[in-house]
Order: sequence, then C-alpha cells, then structure tokens
Amino acid sequence: MKYFKVSFIVAIVCLSAAFYWGFSSGGINAGITATTIALILGVLEVSLSFDNAVVNASVLKRMDDKWQQYFLTWGILVAVFGMRLVFPIAIVEFATGIDFIAVADMALHDSAKYAEHLTGAHVQIASFGGMFLLMVFFGFLFDSDREIHWLGYLERKFASFGKLESIEIILALSILLGMQSFVNSGDRLTSLLAGVSGVVLFVIVDSMSALFENEEDGEEVSAAIKRGSLMSFVYLEILDASFSFDGVIGAFAITQDVVIIMLGLTIGAMFVRSLTVYLVRKGTLDEYVFLEHGAHYAIGALAGIMLVSMKHEIPEVITGLVGAIFIGLSILSSILYKRKQATA
Repeated sequence: MKYFKVSFIVAIVCLSAAFYWGFSSGGINAGITATTIALILGVLEVSLSFDNAVVNASVLKRMDDKWQQYFLTWGILVAVFGMRLVFPIAIVEFATGIDFIAVADMALHDSAKYAEHLTGAHVQIASFGGMFLLMVFFGFLFDSDREIHWLGYLERKFASFGKLESIEIILALSILLGMQSFVNSGDRLTSLLAGVSGVVLFVIVDSMSALFENEEDGEEVSAAIKRGSLMSFVYLEILDASFSFDGVIGAFAITQDVVIIMLGLTIGAMFVRSLTVYLVRKGTLDEYVFLEHGAHYAIGALAGIMLVSMKHEIPEVITGLVGAIFIGLSILSSILYKRKQATA
C-alpha cells in the first residue's frame, strides 16, 4: 500500500477540487456530479492503462532510484499538465490556426466547440500515436536478443527477422502507406505526415544513447545512459502521451468540462505511475515472465485500433477488453510456465 500512498492523496485532492469546481457553478448536486465524473474518469484511465504500466516498468527498472523518483514527481506534472491539458490545446491550435491563448479560453468557456475541434484532429492524433506505439511493439517483436518467447516458434521466427537492419521502420512505413488507401482523401496528407512524425520521433528517442558512446567505453556508457538518462525519461513521457491521446478525446464522451477531465485523468495517471513503480520494486516482471510480452501485444493491438480508427470509430471498451485479454493470458501463461519449471 505504501507505493500508492501519494496516489491516494492526489486522488483526494483532485476529487475535492472537482467538488469545489462543480459546487461553485451549480451547488451541492453539481459538486457531487463533478466528483463522480472525475472518479469515473480516473478508474477508466487506470483500467485502460495497465499495459502502459507494464511497459513503463520494463524501462523504469533499468533506471536508478533518482530517475524513478523523477518519473513520479516531474513526470506526473508533464503527464497531467503537458500531455493531458497543454498538448491537446496545442493540437487544436495547429489544426485550426487559432492562437494558443484563444484555444485555452475556448477550452474553459466553450468546451463543446473545443471538443469538436479536438475530435476533428483525431486522424492526425491517431496516426501519430498509432505509429509510435507500433514502433514500440515492433521493437519488442523483432528483438533478436530476447531469450524467452511466449508464442514459441512463431515468436522466435519474428525475432530472427530482427537481424535485418531497420526492419521495424520498413514495416511500419509500409503499413502507414498501405493505410492511406483507406483514409478519406482529404485526410491523407495530414495522416501521412503525422504517422511519419511518430516513426521519426521513436527512432530519435530510441537511438539517442548512441550519441554518448565512444570507442573506449562503448556499451558501458550506453547502458548507463539507458538506466538513468534524460532520454529514458523522455521516452517514458512520450510513450505515456501516445497512450493518453485517445483517452483525452474519449473523456469528452463522458463530460465536456476540461477541468473535470484533467482532474479525473490526473487521478488515473498517478495510480498508473505508482503501479509502474510497484511492478519494478516487487520484481513482478521477473515473477510473471510473460507479462511484458502480453503488454507489448496489447500495445500492438492498440496501435492497430488507433490506425483503424482513422476511418472507423471503435468503442474504447473494445480497446480495454483486448488489452485485458492479452494481460490475463500472459499472467496465466506465466503461472503455468513457473509450475512447469518447478516440476522439471
């Protein structure tokens, strides 16, 4: 429970703020309604982001205690105010040409119009986030150094393709180009640019540690950078952003009050981060050896769903169920694998 102490404190503060926000505009009933909606949004954020926590844990465990603490402190500020408040406003600014201050004022005082603009930018958001998450999945799928394989021969075969240079980039861009025939003609250029941007950003962040290598230290310096560098922190924040895009848009289906959305998603984001640290400190990824596999397959499914959503609307409940199924199966497989190893 100690790992979630701060999360519960944040939840109490956010729910109190939600009640005050509702009460100040409509009395006790409005305050109770605002509090309830914020709580629902927080629960949904946690339930849909468990796979995010697992993947974050696989990165966070390579970082030292200092950077793990930054992930919980500065990281939550970036996740809440940056990715769930400022970034959506920036997206609307970019998509509409309206200046940032005007968009922020629209978000606070004309939330219906703001939600309409944000939903209108869904193609760019889905393309960018989908391609970034697809690169995360391909990076895992084509990892030729991985020793344990959940799906046996099939997974080993995919891993062997990882020896081909830049196979992830080639396949991801091929999928992006193939998707253009399904996207509405008016959205093709923006979806293509956004998707390519997602791939480029992943490559930049993922390969930045190479800049710190030298002939004498080589891999040792690179490993140190991966454990505790700023780039690992940045990678986690971008990964979190990619997960949060659809959540922010989907939240408008529940309420169009930007303040309540931010408070509710703050609760969820904090619990997801606490869960990430819990998984690292308890060694859960070592205990359930296929959990990381399941999370990455859930990410691959989410990436596919985001790309398909550029053309067809897909309910968030499907996204949550797919992720839950992969996670559940991976945990079950881990338990069976452990039993088999114990009796061998």
